[in-house]
Order: sequence, then C-alpha cells, then structure tokens
Amino acid sequence: MTKPLSVLTLLLALTAACGTAQTPPSPRASTQTTYPTEAWERWETPEAGGFDSAQLEAVDVHLDSLSSFSMMVVRGGRVVHEFGDNAGLFYVASVRKSVLAMLYGPYVDDGTIDLDRTLAEMDMDDVQNLTDAEQHATIEHLITARSGVYHPASNPGDNLDNAPPRGSQPPGAYFLYSNWDFNAAGTAFELETGLDIFDALEQDLAEPLGFQDWNREIHEKGGDLTRSRYPSYHMYISGRDMARLGLLMLREGRWDDAQVLPGDWARRIVSTITPLEEMNPADLRDEIFGYGAMWWVWDGPEAVGPYEGAYSARGAYGQYITVLPALDLVVSHKTLPQPFGSMEEYEQISVSWEEFHGVLDRLVAAFCDAECGVRER
Repeated sequence: MTKPLSVLTLLLALTAACGTAQTPPSPRASTQTTYPTEAWERWETPEAGGFDSAQLEAVDVHLDSLSSFSMMVVRGGRVVHEFGDNAGLFYVASVRKSVLAMLYGPYVDDGTIDLDRTLAEMDMDDVQNLTDAEQHATIEHLITARSGVYHPASNPGDNLDNAPPRGSQPPGAYFLYSNWDFNAAGTAFELETGLDIFDALEQDLAEPLGFQDWNREIHEKGGDLTRSRYPSYHMYISGRDMARLGLLMLREGRWDDAQVLPGDWARRIVSTITPLEEMNPADLRDEIFGYGAMWWVWDGPEAVGPYEGAYSARGAYGQYITVLPALDLVVSHKTLPQPFGSMEEYEQISVSWEEFHGVLDRLVAAFCDAECGVRER
C-alpha cells in the first residue's frame, strides 16, 4: 500500500522548487473570519485565497482519475475551489461518529451528560449480556473507543474482527475502533438527553449552521438488532454542508456571533487521546493517525508543517471532512453519487484514505506559488 508523501519530503521539495521555504501562514494574520450564510462566499480567484489556479486544475484532473464525486476546499471561511456536485445529499458512512462527538458538546457542558456514567447506571445491556466488568465502561470510554466491550455490533465497518478476547481488557485500557462502542454512544446520547440523534442534529447543527441541503425525513436508524440492541445512525449530508461542519470545528465551535459548540469541547474531541503508538490493531501504528473522541488526529512524525494540529472525520468509500488549522483550511470530499445503494455498488466507487491523502498533498503543493509544481504520486 502506497503511503502519503512524507511531510518533510514535501516541504523540502517545495523549498527547492520555490527558492524559499513556504511557511504556513497564521490563519488569524492572513485571512478574515468569514462564515457562510444562505450560500458560501467565494474568493474572487484561487490566488486571492492563497492557491495556484493551474495546480488546482491539475488536482481536478487527478480527482477525475479517482472515484471522487465532489470536493470543496474552503480557506478563511470562503470557497477557494470546488469539484463535482457538492449539493448532492447522500450517505456519509463513519463521518456520522465525528458528528455525534460534536453533538455531545453542549450537553456535556451543561451537565446533562456525565461522561463518567457507566453502562450499568444507564441500564445498558445487550443480547449476549455484558459482564459486570464490561458494564463499568463509561460514556467517555465509548466515545474514545476504549470500552473494553467486544460484543458484536449491529453493523459492520470496524475492527471488531481484530478484538482481543472478551474480558481481557478492562474499560479504558485498550483502543479498538468498534461500532459497538460508537452505536452504544449513540444510544447513551439519546438516553441522557431525551433527544433522537437526528432531531439533535437538526436543531443543534443543521439549523444554526444553515445547512443548505438538510432533509430530516430520510434519516433512520439501522443495523441487525438480533446481533446488538444498539442501532447505527447513518446520516445523509451534502459536501457543502460537511464543509460547514469542518469550518465550525476549525473555528473551535464558533459560528459568526454564536458559540454553537463549547470551545473546550471542540478542542478536546480533536486532541490526541489515543496516541499513534497505542493504536490497535498494531498495523495502525504504521500509519499517521492517533485518535481523539470519534475524530482521527494526525500524530507522530507526520503531524508537522501543514499537517500540524490537523484532524479528519473519515467514512467508508471516500467520505471525509479534513481540517488543516495551519493553513486555515477545510476540505470535504465525497463519493457515492446517489443516496441509497448496495454495499457492492459502493465498493466500486471508493476513494481510499491513501488516495485522498494524495489529494491533500497536492492541495498543499497548490498553496505554494506557480513555480512549485504538483507533487507526483
């Protein structure tokens, strides 16, 4: 599997091509704090937003060679580049988990949700029964994928096949990307707040952020409830509304004159809770990510330069919301050109993380001047 270019290699290449090192500018120094209203504002030219037009055109050619359906690039709260149909409203896969982490924020802040509440205290058991030790897992453990509960989940798309034996890891001791944890975190949210997740999404994010393409009616929970009581909560969000979520995170929960998410919560969920060297299964330690609270966080030697402080929501088949604070940049990317379809159809139109990181590397290169050139992959 081809790994993304080393950030140090990329920066050295940019330095050699441009003549001087391109230090990522301070977002506060170089861009205005802008928020979209009914529609997104746009930079007059890519150059006005700090990008090279010719290189962005080359990025589009590269996207055409992949299965990308849409991409939006936002800098300083304004659109600098678009590819495809960013109004298309369809499945975001595991990006749903990062959105749920955002929804938790106001309710943790006001005390409605106590992250130390245990499964036992919420009377949360499951079809195969949880042990006393498993029921000591807390909400905090669920949202950080460290519950130690390796009960089957109601839906696939995780690393439960690589789980250690049940009962072998106490709550909090071991990271494993598990849909059981994430689905149970959804149920815990509903139990503690009294809200349906999709209603909370509508009132707490879609409406305050002015989603352009929101449709509450198409949202419903799923999964095989004979395997687990806790359903999945798949969401359908357009690329341009995904970019609004990314901008809210970039602005640490602030939206114009309102603090939509508590700032400390917005920072907390994209801070490294599980560092790269503690990721499981062990092959994840050869990648670039640690984990926060349902967000993937750049960690280790790659988390420098343009990727310093960066984080991403990642969904199967190529759904991504990626934030690069060092460049004041949000990138949303989608595949799947229709709201519904079979998993077999989805697998034919997938953009892997490695492929998407190649796109990010090209965007970083395009942030340099016209002489820098597109990095070949």
